[in-house]
Amino acid sequence: MSGTITIPVLSGQKLFAGDPAEIAALRRAAERHGFLYLVDHGIDPALIAGVFEQAHAFFARPDADKDAVHLDRTRHRLGWEPLKAQTLEEGSPPDLKEGFYVGPDVTADDPRVLAGRFGVGPNQWPGDMPEFQATMNAYFTAAASLAADVMGALALALDLPGDYFDDFNRDASCRLRLLHYPPQPANPQPGEKGCGAHTDFGSVTLLLQDEAGGLQVQDVVTGEWIDAPPIAGAYVVNLGDLIARWTNHRFQSNPHRVINRSGKERYSVPFFFTGNPDYVVECLPTCLAPGETPKYPPITTERHLAESYARTYGG
Repeated sequence: MSGTITIPVLSGQKLFAGDPAEIAALRRAAERHGFLYLVDHGIDPALIAGVFEQAHAFFARPDADKDAVHLDRTRHRLGWEPLKAQTLEEGSPPDLKEGFYVGPDVTADDPRVLAGRFGVGPNQWPGDMPEFQATMNAYFTAAASLAADVMGALALALDLPGDYFDDFNRDASCRLRLLHYPPQPANPQPGEKGCGAHTDFGSVTLLLQDEAGGLQVQDVVTGEWIDAPPIAGAYVVNLGDLIARWTNHRFQSNPHRVINRSGKERYSVPFFFTGNPDYVVECLPTCLAPGETPKYPPITTERHLAESYARTYGG
């Protein structure tokens, strides 16, 4: 597959130190297509391996066992999501994937839970997999910290102080999602994919993918689909709709999809970092050209997220 975009490989160590060349490369990627690979990110490879190991073990269970932690058992949609439960590409068949959602580790008496905040509530855990809960909570904490570091680098790429997004990062809304894709059927329905074309809802997504491949990114200029193959030890990092809105589309939230043509099971682990639910996101003045007006009105992070979920789940 040919295309005109190149997804750069950037060093977290250099980005987070404010290296000018690396920040400039981040800016170019954000303006062109909103995707990059991130190496030297600092997350323990053993922890990452543990996440995949636990995901394999959970998804290998019978559906009847997984149903005990079905996300519909909670109002905040945490837990197991069966195959074909979501349709991300409008007009296409349901996605050929199953998932497991993990949120912040809160208790039922947490003030945010009692207040009914969107998507906040106790996690559901498979009761006979003690390492699953410990592994996911440890990874959740590490990924949230890394995402906040990426936000700091984005601030520099926007010619803002490195701590500009600190209030937005505080008590951030986040989702860890484990995904399992069966192989693409030999005779799929028209438009059937592992994951339909979509943009992500929040600010930053950190994606781990196994060796099966299948991720594709759309070139916003040509419309072509470009393969984003796995790179050992690297995250795929992409920007979401909230960043595009915040920057008046100076930075891109780019369509992407998954078609699992590997002939084997595919596993991936996206971590969605959305930001503080109460934070009011409005267009950054530095992102407006002379005479340009904001494309969107101000909105809280929580409302943006709720509206985004409603679009893909029919709420």
